[in-house]
Amino acid sequence: MKSRVRTALAVAAAGALLASCAEGGVGPAEQSTDHFGYQLPNDVTTTNAGSMVGASQMAQALSGRLYPGVFVPGPSGQMIPNTDLATTQVLPGAQRRVVYTLSDAASFSDGTPVTCADYLLTYKAGQLPEVFGSHMPLFSEVESLSCQPGSKEFTLVFKEGAGARWRGLFGAGTVLPSHAVARRAGIDPGQVVDLLNAGDAEQLRPLAEAWRDGFNLDSFDPATQVSFGPYRVDSVGESGEVTLVANGSYYGDAPRTPKLAVWPASADPAELESSGALRVAELAEPAPAWLDLNAEGNAFDVSSVLGELTDSLTFAPAGIWASAANRKALSACVDPAAVAAASGAASGMEVPVNAVHVVAANDPLARRFGDIVDPHLPVDNAAASALAGVEVRIGYVGTSPRMAAMVEAIRASCAPAGVSVVDAGGGKTLRDLTHLETGEWGEQVTVDGSIDAILRPVDATTEYTGPGNRSQDLAALREEEKKLWEELASIPLSVQPRSFAVDRNVGNVVVYTGTAGIGWNMDRWQSATPQPSNANGSK
Repeated sequence: MKSRVRTALAVAAAGALLASCAEGGVGPAEQSTDHFGYQLPNDVTTTNAGSMVGASQMAQALSGRLYPGVFVPGPSGQMIPNTDLATTQVLPGAQRRVVYTLSDAASFSDGTPVTCADYLLTYKAGQLPEVFGSHMPLFSEVESLSCQPGSKEFTLVFKEGAGARWRGLFGAGTVLPSHAVARRAGIDPGQVVDLLNAGDAEQLRPLAEAWRDGFNLDSFDPATQVSFGPYRVDSVGESGEVTLVANGSYYGDAPRTPKLAVWPASADPAELESSGALRVAELAEPAPAWLDLNAEGNAFDVSSVLGELTDSLTFAPAGIWASAANRKALSACVDPAAVAAASGAASGMEVPVNAVHVVAANDPLARRFGDIVDPHLPVDNAAASALAGVEVRIGYVGTSPRMAAMVEAIRASCAPAGVSVVDAGGGKTLRDLTHLETGEWGEQVTVDGSIDAILRPVDATTEYTGPGNRSQDLAALREEEKKLWEELASIPLSVQPRSFAVDRNVGNVVVYTGTAGIGWNMDRWQSATPQPSNANGSK
């Protein structure tokens, strides 16, 4: 059976031939496979990384260079100030205050200046997740954001004792064009600051809907999806591929590859590779069937590493899972060692358990929490039997053999306690945070296919509020870890493994395993060889 990629190529080629006949020798129509191709590890359906859907799908991998963060995650996990965009200053005082000054040159691809209104919209969305359908937990620590319409400067004031993780705010893919969102909502952009400052939930709903849905790729709206990064979205193809082109209004260095196609995981990588399009890919497994590293002429190198994120089981916030006692009962039958082993078997590498919430497994401080987390690791079927007869539907984003194996490990360890675990992931329905039981947010809208928990990779530095991860913060971090195990909104399980395939003729590709993935610096990628001819014979 032909893949969607091959079908799209054939249809486009036929259309190009007809155009050539009708217009007197016009060449073949341009294809997405004519361009440098980068394949994501899952399907991404939005460029809004601050929404529940975008956060679930790690949309930063696509939108990080459309809507750059104030700080850019580096390859070793460091936070690099994005001084092309903004400078920051932390002021002294009992409450942490941070002054942000945006570059005078920073503007969107439609020529509109980037101002504090764009950051005020992100702040308000983060503070009102029930209205906006957002997932940006760190904003719960912010007390206020001062913004005057049109200003290039604003100040964040944090609640007393909070804000240690402030560099994680306004991250990749979360700051969107407030003027474009306002226009989509039928609101005068000049009134958006006053509307946001008033904070009336009912009045904000049209703006929230435009923020939440205006960046969906299946209904691509170029007037809304203007960018202030090195790239902008040019088009969205039939197979879900997103063609990015250089943003002519960008205030920094122009991208070295002016046009590239970002492909979803559902596109056939074998077809992409055979057409010469695929140059960089994040792999679901380290040895995919389409890639023979020993084949003559193979140009790919594959690297497999343990990542910075922690695969975690996040519970629904309502229903029976609103009870911490029920969450703890399920945790009692989950065996993190078995889950990690299943993840390792599916990924081809040894995957360690990571049961710490507040820091990543590769953080030097991670080993200082053993006395807190180790008592929670053994299986206790007697405690779990409080949920005997309960069915637990666990979802995950897209189709993932590794995630399926992890859910199966949970099913096997919980079955003796009488708890029935059902794999509710995979298939054509993409599960995300919006599907968590009760399936409600905003206007009490029920989402079809609700689930009880979602298995997903979590960035400890942005998912959890609390102290910074410095050695002098260790005592406070330990207290926060105890609190998180008492509340148990999520169960940290194991380190997320990552595998990447990179054409060795492409320079400046640096493996990174945070939410932005290997595409964190895609504007620096540069091919050392001409793009191979595709099936149409065009370049």
